[in-house]
Amino acid sequence: MSPPVVQLGGTRLTGSIVEPLQFIGIISNTPEVDSPTIWRDPENGDLLIQSYKASDEDLSRCKEVGSIPGHSTDVPDHETVIRLPEEMIKFIVDLAARLATQEDEKE
Repeated sequence: MSPPVVQLGGTRLTGSIVEPLQFIGIISNTPEVDSPTIWRDPENGDLLIQSYKASDEDLSRCKEVGSIPGHSTDVPDHETVIRLPEEMIKFIVDLAARLATQEDEKE
């Protein structure tokens, strides 16, 4: 059985000290209108993204295009599709560039 997980201000504790999530960026018109936000989990490099729920029309369009041959176009219950505003892409690109620079410096 896994140890209980406790969430404290972006820090996840599972019986050992864990680094807090790294804030990556938030949409520029916050807080007046929206708040799409991106964080990075330093433990595994995953991105956590808060953004708009994909509409039924968005999901239909995704299914029309699909992904790779033979792969289901259904979204499993443990997954979701979000709509990330174009403005937010720069945060992911900037993060990728910083991580690549860090890797280059290690070599």
